[in-house]
Amino acid sequence: MSIQSVNPATGEVLQTFSATSPAELERIMTRVHAAFVEWRGVPFAARAERMRDAARLLRKDKAEHARTMTLEMGKPIVQAEAEVDKCAWACDYYADHAEHLLAEQPRETDASRSYVRFDPLGPVLAVMPWNFPFWQVFRFAAPALMAGNAGILKHASNVSRCALAIEAIFRDAGFPQGLFSAVLLESAAVAPLIADPRVVAVTLTGSDRAGSAVAGQAGREIKKTVLELGGSDPFVVMADADLAIAAKAAADARLVNSGQSCIAAKRFIVVEAVADRFVERFGDELRSRRMGDPLSRETQVGPQARIDLRDSLHQQVEESIRLGAKRLLGGEIPPGRGAFYPPTLLAGVDRGMPAFDQETFGPVAAVIRAKDEGDAVRLANDSSFGLGASVWTQDRARAERMAARIEAGAIFVNGVVKSDPRLPFGGIKRSGYGRELSEYGIREFVNIKSVWIA
Repeated sequence: MSIQSVNPATGEVLQTFSATSPAELERIMTRVHAAFVEWRGVPFAARAERMRDAARLLRKDKAEHARTMTLEMGKPIVQAEAEVDKCAWACDYYADHAEHLLAEQPRETDASRSYVRFDPLGPVLAVMPWNFPFWQVFRFAAPALMAGNAGILKHASNVSRCALAIEAIFRDAGFPQGLFSAVLLESAAVAPLIADPRVVAVTLTGSDRAGSAVAGQAGREIKKTVLELGGSDPFVVMADADLAIAAKAAADARLVNSGQSCIAAKRFIVVEAVADRFVERFGDELRSRRMGDPLSRETQVGPQARIDLRDSLHQQVEESIRLGAKRLLGGEIPPGRGAFYPPTLLAGVDRGMPAFDQETFGPVAAVIRAKDEGDAVRLANDSSFGLGASVWTQDRARAERMAARIEAGAIFVNGVVKSDPRLPFGGIKRSGYGRELSEYGIREFVNIKSVWIA
């Protein structure tokens, strides 16, 4: 079986790969497990040295890695460069902090000494998506490897070049041979890999449908999972918000990665008193963003990652319009080659429309009007997802009141939702469970072990 990398901006086949054969997969799994047995006993200082070398290699070859991302999935090159920098930051963060985050914690009990320690589990399978092909992997790998685990990467098939580049980074940084290994497999091969007794846990970033399938398979094997799934993040604008700042941030939040981000703002909930003014400013901001060749440093919106994904997004737009949404901007497939879709603005969106109920994974913004604060919170929570949310108001007391009531894994006030190694990242409802990053992320794949000494 072959796997292809295709440039979504041109339709050109970049490279064809042979899928990992059963015999090669067995060799990889044997090597991964042997590397883990070696690595788990390596002191934190030595692990940190290797992780800092990985960060150094990322920065040294930033231009090459960014170009690989842009060619394989269409990410605008400036954003691809920023993604490499963020991966290096995560490596440095965990190199600096892992030993402290996993330090033994004393407990007062009836023993002469009792404490909690955090021991590595073993090889963790990472099923990763194409939209942030480096960052999604490093935000798992940096804490997992610093905790003493091994990693097996099953990346999205359309970013196989990225998968192999990441494997090479860890190898060249001096990690034990095979400790972090990429396998080139179709989705159907994931279930047998989860069943492999050498795999101790699974992390997945992807759609809620994929998360349900992987969690079900892992559950049958009694293996832990962490799931970061889709989102339909609300961007809530109150009457006292600075509309110029909010509108610019709204365009940034909707168009990051050409709209292909789980934490991109998707539903723009605006109180009635300022809705018309906000929509006018928001539309102007969206119109000003340049769509084109993702290798150009002037481009702000590149293609969608695949033609089929672009076409599915367009169907969501068309169905929403059929059900009563009003198209204010975009919403039409442009002529020419490539998987391009323009920034699109829909007004009059309501429950029952795909633009409200589903995740729109592309540059489509849905404006929803709210009567007041309570109605805005109700609309924000009226979703099967709960990943992130942002609130725009100059009243801090109101912001914190709303942050407590909105159902999401992260609330940003007067700021665009983003991930940060210092903060836990993850969602609730159909956006998944478990956390990545911060101390919560590094403790997901460890044995939290109680020790009691008489």
